[in-house]
Amino acid sequence: MDANIQVIGVDNGNSQHKTRHTCFTTGIALVDGKPIVYDNILDYNGKCYRIGGDRIKVQDDKVCNENFYMLTLASIARELIARGEDALRKNHIVLAVGLPIGRYSAEKKAFRNYLLKNHMVRFRYEKKEFVIFIEDVLVYPQCYGAIVDRLPEMSGQEIVVDIGSWTIDIMKVIDRVPDQATIATDPNGIITCMRRIQEVCVAQTNEKIDEYMIREFITKGDVRLDQEFVDIMVNELTGYTKGIFRKLAERCQCKDYTDYLCWRWSSSHEEVCRDRSEECILCGGCKGKCNRI
Repeated sequence: MDANIQVIGVDNGNSQHKTRHTCFTTGIALVDGKPIVYDNILDYNGKCYRIGGDRIKVQDDKVCNENFYMLTLASIARELIARGEDALRKNHIVLAVGLPIGRYSAEKKAFRNYLLKNHMVRFRYEKKEFVIFIEDVLVYPQCYGAIVDRLPEMSGQEIVVDIGSWTIDIMKVIDRVPDQATIATDPNGIITCMRRIQEVCVAQTNEKIDEYMIREFITKGDVRLDQEFVDIMVNELTGYTKGIFRKLAERCQCKDYTDYLCWRWSSSHEEVCRDRSEECILCGGCKGKCNRI
């Protein structure tokens, strides 16, 4: 590969945008007038946008407007800054992105063309000017992409589960080969659970808790809220997790499927899970048998 080209992987999630070194909420809002401060400000095509904060509403697809394009530019800028001065000088970029495995074939071409629509892109992020050249976009199926380097180790039967913000990707691997007949994308990711928590809080307490607080509890296991809200979150998250296990049992026809699970949630949850093991409210049902990637 050309020495001036670097690969940047971007996870264009409905809740969070992630690169190797950065993570921020999938939020974007037009700033009226001149920004008061330039933290997290993207200046693109003569307009300023605040990146992060409250996430945008889930879209039918990611190419219907400019939101995910500009969020990708912010991801590139943040990743280049995190990599340091040498990376900032290498402005020819190959993007590596993913799509839900069940919708991969149908959406791959449109998403690739969407991100490739401008070869040269000029923008500012936090007042720093960027001129980049997007040389190529590589689109991979989520779930499979998470374990492709581990396939040689996956003998027998294993079930791969990728729990995302909006979708849950499921794939069975038999003797190192993905079983395409079992590939599925379920539109019941963690956002649907957070919505349910908010609804129950309103019904039982007449108060709605912010999604940010729910995410904090999921990723850190602790939050500054009254115990009644914590109890609701624990109850709903436990029910949500049990529902996922029921779907796996039905879809994959595994009687003791917990022996074969390979979970990917978020890097933050991985830390919580490692610390709390069987007590983890999100994956305690596996009794510590799951492989965390």
